[in-house]
This record gives sequence, structure tokens and C-alpha cells, in this order.
Amino acid sequence: MALINLKFFSEALGMQTEALVVMPQRGNYGEIGIESNAKAGPYKCLYLLHGLSDDHTIWLRRTSIERYASYHGICVVMPRGDRSFYSDMKYGMPYYTHIAKELPKVIREYFNISDKQEDNFIAGLSMGGYGALKIGLRECGKFAACAGISPCGDLKKLPEFNDVFRPIFGDSIEIPAEDDLLALCDAKKNEPNRPRVYIGIGTEDFLYNNIQPVCDKLRENGYDFTYRESAGSHTWEFWDEYIQYILDWMLK
Repeated sequence: MALINLKFFSEALGMQTEALVVMPQRGNYGEIGIESNAKAGPYKCLYLLHGLSDDHTIWLRRTSIERYASYHGICVVMPRGDRSFYSDMKYGMPYYTHIAKELPKVIREYFNISDKQEDNFIAGLSMGGYGALKIGLRECGKFAACAGISPCGDLKKLPEFNDVFRPIFGDSIEIPAEDDLLALCDAKKNEPNRPRVYIGIGTEDFLYNNIQPVCDKLRENGYDFTYRESAGSHTWEFWDEYIQYILDWMLK
């Protein structure tokens, strides 16, 4: 695999930003301890989002995502989303526009990445899990599948996050329908190109009850929905395990 620290100017943000990119490498003869299944490009691509307290480097630092990507022969893009909940912030930067709309174009400009829906995926954990589900649902036709690990679900039921939400949604903290997963599940239920959806969460996770209404709504509306739970909490041990399940599911 190749690891690229991509620093580039974002027109949406109006500033320099960065993303880590793990790219498949077909010629790895003699590399010890790694299995590569890279085929000739254009490559399939997973956009992998970080959580509230972290940054774009965290998946590489806390999991074996590079090794998993090599095994599957896919590109993984890990962008910087700060504390935005992957939204166009009321008092801040337009991170939804940057990551959902601008970033895939930038990545395809620099790398040999497929632009087909069936070859593009988005996933994340916690805040990033919410972001991946939101982007996947709103951008119907862009991603074949979206997945949230330990994701925030119903933001209206998370008052402990109000200090984080004020710069994003305003002082009244009114969650717009386009940022509300429950509303999106209803709004996109008849979209012909809606993505497959995966949610995984630990039974001891503090967000366990918060995501269940979203799971119920996905089932009610007939989405191609996969749910998995097991013992665990809001930890990297859990997320490292579940990103492997998600890669297997996405690429089946």
C-alpha cells in the first residue's frame, strides 16, 4: 500500500486542508507480512470519517485499516472534519459541502478512483458514523453503501452535546431535516439509488439507545439494512473489530 498525506486547497472551506489516502499497490513482491489483492484501477474507494475528539489521522493510529485495505485492494480516504458533525455549520465551515461534494471530485482528480456508485462507500465512527449515514442518505446515487459504527442517531435526544451543536446548528439548536437521520430515512425511502446501510454498536455503548430509533426507521421503510450488535462500548477495540465486518459487508 501507498500512504499519501494529501494537502490541498479547498474551495468550499476557503483554505488549505488535508486528508490521508491509502492506495492499493499491485507490485508488493518481497513485502513481508502483508497480503495485497489490488487489481488494475480504477479502484474502489472508502471514505472513512473520524469522531468528535479526533482528526483524520486517527484511523491509521488506532486500527489496522491499512492492512485491511490492502487485503481488499481498495483505496481509503480519511478526511479532516474537525468538530463539525459533517455539516455546513451556521457559525463555522461548510464541512458537508466539502466532504460530501467537493472531496470525491478532488480525490478522482489526483488518483485513479472509480466514479461509479457501486465502487464508492462511506463509513465512520461516532460523530463520523452519523456523518457517514447522513452523507450516504442525502447523496443518493453517489455511494453504494454507508455504515456507522457506534453512530450518533437522534441528535435531538443528545442534550449533553448542546455546546458542540450551537456553532453547527445555531443558538436554538434546531436540527434541520437534512441533518436529521430520522427525517432522512423517511425522505429517501423511495429513492431508486439509495445506498445499502449498516449500523454496528456495542450493547454497553452510551449511544446504544440513541441509534435504535434510526434502526427502526430503516427497517420500517424497507431499506437494505444490516444491523449488528455485540458486547462492547465506545472504544477502539470495538471499532477495529467492526471496520473489518463492514469491509467484508461492503465488498461482498
